[in-house]
Amino acid sequence: MKRTGIFALLTVCALLQALVSAAQVDTVFATQDSMPERKRIAIFTPLYLDSAFDASGNYRYAKSFPKFINSGLEFWEGAQLAIDSLRKEGLKAEVFVYDTRASRKPFPEVINSPEVRSMHLLIGHVNINESAQLAQLASQMNVPFINVNLPNEAGVSNNPNYVMLSSTLMTHCTGIYKFLQRNYSVSNIIVFRKKGIQEDRLKTYFTEVEKNTAAIPLKLKYIDLTDNFTAAQLQPYLDSNKTNVVLSGSLDAGFGLNLAQQLATLSSSYTTTLFGMPTWDVLDFQKTIYKGIEIIYSTPFYINPDSRLVSATQDHFRRTFYSRPSDMLYRGYETVYHFAHLLQLHGANLGSSLGDKKYSLFSEMDIQPVLDKSTMTLEYFENKKLYFVKKVDGVVKAIY
Repeated sequence: MKRTGIFALLTVCALLQALVSAAQVDTVFATQDSMPERKRIAIFTPLYLDSAFDASGNYRYAKSFPKFINSGLEFWEGAQLAIDSLRKEGLKAEVFVYDTRASRKPFPEVINSPEVRSMHLLIGHVNINESAQLAQLASQMNVPFINVNLPNEAGVSNNPNYVMLSSTLMTHCTGIYKFLQRNYSVSNIIVFRKKGIQEDRLKTYFTEVEKNTAAIPLKLKYIDLTDNFTAAQLQPYLDSNKTNVVLSGSLDAGFGLNLAQQLATLSSSYTTTLFGMPTWDVLDFQKTIYKGIEIIYSTPFYINPDSRLVSATQDHFRRTFYSRPSDMLYRGYETVYHFAHLLQLHGANLGSSLGDKKYSLFSEMDIQPVLDKSTMTLEYFENKKLYFVKKVDGVVKAIY
């Protein structure tokens, strides 16, 4: 066990070398006289430490950072910011971090160790297999498992210990449909899509929402496009006398970017509001090829740049690390801070307190039970909060 603080990110190599000694079990921040009161929290994230160093302990990538390392590492950086904050507040806990890509010990062996089975809370930046395994473990242990990043139930059912913070695709489709109903109820909405299994699934979800709506159904017109479609293929479906409401009916980022680009080339003749998928929150629409149209997409997380805490975090990173904090860092910060407090207040039985927003930092969460409609039994918990971000020429103009 190694006691650590915030990373000293002087170089990439120094950062990862610090992680080597901290990756299996980490930070304890409790006094000895409070030992019986301590809660134990396990954090699972892909750090790829074994991949980053060779057998002699030399860093493999000079002074660069491979992209595949970024997300999990940034999540852990955010978790450490939360740990520092919790320590300053006097919250008593032990926090352990596990590298889910460690080659020395298989993941199933790690999570079935006596150490992990002594935890009161599991938090994971996970893939679908890890999520399913941790959810099963949480059910066996009767402790909460917080799935931070994966917008997928991972085949989990009848498990009140499983909590998803990234909303599922069905939740996004429901939110998008209701948003369109509130704001564009009388508009003709064109759904441009391509042929594919995912695209058919999206259409099925929208159709299911439509069948169950109590309001007047939307007028959705589905148009299949060929690969590498052009503006000329879109133009016949647009009206120059009113605002055109277009919905991208594909999760494919390349399809979405091409759709935005082709609609932008027509912006001098057609006014268009383009609705995208939740995958669009990582796309860059600042380039001139996307100018001239409104772009709106849904996301369960929004970092308000005007927040004092956001500004303080950005200043800290600019002064200390000469970089900007990522969205995953904020997510790690908020998740560990928020749920460590709930664990301290309510114990492992968080089900009745998941709606507590007192310790939210950056994004509001609306964690709701998901029920099996046929039996009305609890399947799992999911964050149903969606933000709708409007961008014009790459600049955020509104948040709904």
